[in-house]
Amino acid sequence: MRALITGGAGFIGSHTADALLAAGYEVRLLDSLEPPVHPERKAPEYLDPRCELIVGDVRDENALLRALQGCDVVYHLAAFQDYLPLFSRYFDVNVTSTALLYELIVRESLPVQKVIVASSQATLGEGLYVDAEGRAVLPDIRPDEQLARGIWDVQAPEGSTGPLRWQPTDETHQNPQNQYGVSKIAEETVALSIGRRYEIPTVAMRYSIVQGPRQSFYNAYSGACRVFCLAMHQKQRPPIYEDGQQIRDFVNIHDVVDANLLVLRDERADYEMFHVGGDRTLTVSEFASVVAEVFRIADYEPEACGRYRFGDTRHICSDVSKLKALGWSPQRTVHDSVDAYRGWIEDAAPPAELLTNATAKMEELGVVRRVKS
Repeated sequence: MRALITGGAGFIGSHTADALLAAGYEVRLLDSLEPPVHPERKAPEYLDPRCELIVGDVRDENALLRALQGCDVVYHLAAFQDYLPLFSRYFDVNVTSTALLYELIVRESLPVQKVIVASSQATLGEGLYVDAEGRAVLPDIRPDEQLARGIWDVQAPEGSTGPLRWQPTDETHQNPQNQYGVSKIAEETVALSIGRRYEIPTVAMRYSIVQGPRQSFYNAYSGACRVFCLAMHQKQRPPIYEDGQQIRDFVNIHDVVDANLLVLRDERADYEMFHVGGDRTLTVSEFASVVAEVFRIADYEPEACGRYRFGDTRHICSDVSKLKALGWSPQRTVHDSVDAYRGWIEDAAPPAELLTNATAKMEELGVVRRVKS
């Protein structure tokens, strides 16, 4: 059996490749080695040499067809994820490539037995809330005018009674609030709809905030683990946006890989979408304290930096009951993720200016903004 992983040189892709090799699969990778994930545009050293690597773009018909030839299963993990206002690129990379993947399978009568597509918790936006009357609410993005005044909690919309209370959100809900989340909704729809129509077993995986080694240092907007670990490795205070009380749902990379292999083997997953999360929540400040503990920084107290990222959700937690019903459950803790990432940093020795440059870039783009005094 041969598996193709698009985006296979990246974070989730390379770990999934390792697990497939251990399970006896032949593994082929298709990756364009794009910055900022691969700043030197060369294959990373962590790739297992048993993997066949094709350097190419998932939007390139010739490259994708070459990669698909002889493959039994496909993990379509390649994606454009950033905070840049390159709206068309999100849909070009994330949606057009998915449509092309199925087009080639159907047109060329390729014997692909299953396709597993990477989606995202970003499809949920703020997720599910209930108001004071117990009615379900899917809030819109918090307005910049509110955030600039330091009012962080989601406000009750017209017709609802506050205060609102966040809820774990299951797969029946979607409410994307940024271009990445909207593109992932479109990708899910393409994959599941065409897969079902042409009887190509397909699974969509909505990953929460995935953490662990091999996560790029160079993406300016790649999550709390990267930012906090880099800061504490360099003896800096990490920037805590808003008031630090935002709820987040973190999941370890190896738990994600376990889920990826489970849905490959289990026919009950066919034509379904699953949330893949950590099944517990932490505030951003609590997460910062975990990082400080792992890096052995004594007497650390989280402190808000007086800024916020426009477009961030206030609270989000994925309900993973559906995936747990197949026999999966997260086995690793946030401490495990941070400890592994610490080892990754110490081995890689990333440049000291990374955090400063990333923050400056996001402020220049208007992603990071200051609270008005």
